[in-house]
Amino acid sequence: MSLEYTRNFCIIAHIDHGKSTLADKLLLETHTIAAREMNYNQVLDNMDIEQERGITIKLHAIMMKYQASDGNEYTYNMVDTPGHVDFTYEVSRSLAACEGAILVVDATQGVEAQTITNLYLAIDAGLDIIPVLNKVDLQSAMIDDVSNQVIELLGCKKEDILLASAKAGIGISELLEAIQTRIPAPKGDPNGTLRCLIFDSIFDSYRGSIVYMRVFDGTISVGDEILFMSNKTKYRVEEIGTLRLGRESRKTLTAGDVGYLIAGVKNVKDTRVGDTITSFRNPATEPISGFKESKPMVFAGLYPQNAEAYTELRDSLDKLSLNDSSLQFEPETSIALGFGFRCGFLGLLHMEIIQERLEREFNQSLVTTVPNVEYRVITETGETIEVDNPSSMPAPGSFDYVEEPYVKAQIITPSEYVGAIMKLATERRAIYKTTTYIDATRADIQYEFPLSEIIFDFYDKLKSVSRGYASLDYEFLEYRQSDLVKLDILLNGDPVDAFSTIVHRDKAFEWGKKLCTKLRELIPRHMFEVAIQAAIGAKIIARESVRAMRKDVTAKCYGGDISRKRKLLEKQKEGKKRMKQIGRIEVPQEAFLAILQIGD
Repeated sequence: MSLEYTRNFCIIAHIDHGKSTLADKLLLETHTIAAREMNYNQVLDNMDIEQERGITIKLHAIMMKYQASDGNEYTYNMVDTPGHVDFTYEVSRSLAACEGAILVVDATQGVEAQTITNLYLAIDAGLDIIPVLNKVDLQSAMIDDVSNQVIELLGCKKEDILLASAKAGIGISELLEAIQTRIPAPKGDPNGTLRCLIFDSIFDSYRGSIVYMRVFDGTISVGDEILFMSNKTKYRVEEIGTLRLGRESRKTLTAGDVGYLIAGVKNVKDTRVGDTITSFRNPATEPISGFKESKPMVFAGLYPQNAEAYTELRDSLDKLSLNDSSLQFEPETSIALGFGFRCGFLGLLHMEIIQERLEREFNQSLVTTVPNVEYRVITETGETIEVDNPSSMPAPGSFDYVEEPYVKAQIITPSEYVGAIMKLATERRAIYKTTTYIDATRADIQYEFPLSEIIFDFYDKLKSVSRGYASLDYEFLEYRQSDLVKLDILLNGDPVDAFSTIVHRDKAFEWGKKLCTKLRELIPRHMFEVAIQAAIGAKIIARESVRAMRKDVTAKCYGGDISRKRKLLEKQKEGKKRMKQIGRIEVPQEAFLAILQIGD
C-alpha cells in the first residue's frame, strides 16, 4: 500500500482517562474486531493484572483498515500506551514509531500531571496532536473549563478539540476521520537501505524472540539476511507480518509499515528495544536516532523463598526482561537471604507489577528487600562509586561525601488542597519552585524532591491529603550532595544486611526508632532475649527488646530459704546467656517489608 494511505499514531493520556476504552471503540468502528469478540473490556489490555487493576502496563500495537469519506481505504497502525508515571518509558517507545498522537483528557477531571508530561514527550518527538475530550456525556463533565485548559496547554483553537465518549460511542467516527486528515502520512523510501526500529519484543518458547518493529526505510521480506546494528548479530528472516488481534503473516513489509519479525533469535539479549535492524548485505551507515535508553530509578533485591529455585528465578527474569526491557537485574548475595538478584525498576508500581508477574506467570515464590535509589559516593581521591545496595556503602570516614538523585516534580491539585500538599512536601525535604494556576480552581505546583523521599508512600499520602484529586508526575533532574548515612539494624549485635538502608541524618533517629518498634512486633519471642538496635557506624541510636520466653523455675519451691530460689534463677540466667550465644534468631518474611509500613 502507498505511504500516503498509511497513518501511524498512538494514544496518550493520564491514567484512568478512558484511553483503553477509546481504543476498543476504534477497533469496533473499523470492524477490526466483532462485537462478539468483546468478551471483556479493554481488549488490548490482555494481561490479568491489567484487567484487575484497570490500568495499561504494556504498550499494544494493532492495525486497522478504515474507509475514509474521500473514498480511499487507509491503514491505521495504532499503539495503546500506559498512563502511569512509572511507565513513561513505554510511552517514549510508542512515540518513536508514530507521526501523530491522540491526546485524551477526561472532561470530568481536566488536565492532570501525566497528561502534560506525555504531551511534552509527543511534542519533543515532533508528533501532530489531536486533542480529545472524553466522557462528555457525564453530568459532571466540565466541557468549557477543560477545553480552555487544553487550549492553554496546546495553543490550539476550540474547534480543533474533538468531543467524545468512548463508553457511549460518541464522536468515534469524527475521530477516525480526523486521524486521516490531521495526522501526516509516514515519510520514508521503500527502495532505500533497510532501517527498522525495534519498539517492543516478546518471548515465545517455540519461536524465540518475536520483534515488534516500525519500518522507516526500505523493504524487508521473508528469507532476507538482517543485521542488528547494536551487537552486529546476523539472522535470516523466518516470518514477518502485521499485528491485528493476533499475528497475520505477510511476504514483505515496506517503509511506513508496523509489524512483527521472527528470525529464530534464541538469545533474549540480541533484540534490544531501540535497536535498528538493517540489511546484512547492504547495511545502513547510521541507526535510527531519537531513542532514549531506560534508566532504573528504584532498586530492590528479589530472592527465592526456596534457595533451590535460584536457577528458575534467573530464567524467569531473563524471559520477563525481554517482554519488559526496562527491567534490569544482576546476581547478589545476602547473609540473611542467600542468593538472589539486585533488580532495577522505573518506580515502585513497576516493581510491584514485576513481582506479581513473576509470581503469576512463572510460579515464583519471592522475598523482596526494601527498595532504595542509586547513590553516588565520592571518595577523597575524587573517585565516584555508584551504590544501589546499602550493604555496598563504604564505612563512615572512608569517603568525602554522598550524592543522591533529585527529581523535578509537578503536582496538579484543586486549589483548596494547596496548603496540605505544601506541608506534606516540606516533610519530605522538598525544594519549592513555583505555583501557577491552570484556571480559577486548579493549581500547578512545581517542586524539586530527593527521589528517595517519594518512592515509598508519597503518592498515597498525596492522594489522602487531597481526597484523591491531586496528580503527580516527576522526571530525573540531577545528583546533589546530601548528608546521608547508612542505618544498620542489629539483632543481638549482628547486622542484618537485608534491613540496612540509607537515610538523611536528620531522619535517622526517627526512622531507626520506628523500625525497631515495628520489628519488635514482628519477630517472634525466642527462649532468649533478642536485642533490636539501630546503628550508624558504631553508634547505637535506638533499641528495642523482644522478651525471652521463660519457664517459672521457682514454681516447685513451696517454701524454704530464699537462697534456694536465687540459685535456681542464677542457673536459668546462665543457661539463657549460653543459649543467646549459640541461638539462631528466626526472622519472618513480613519483617523484611517492615520499612514500607513504618510511616503508617
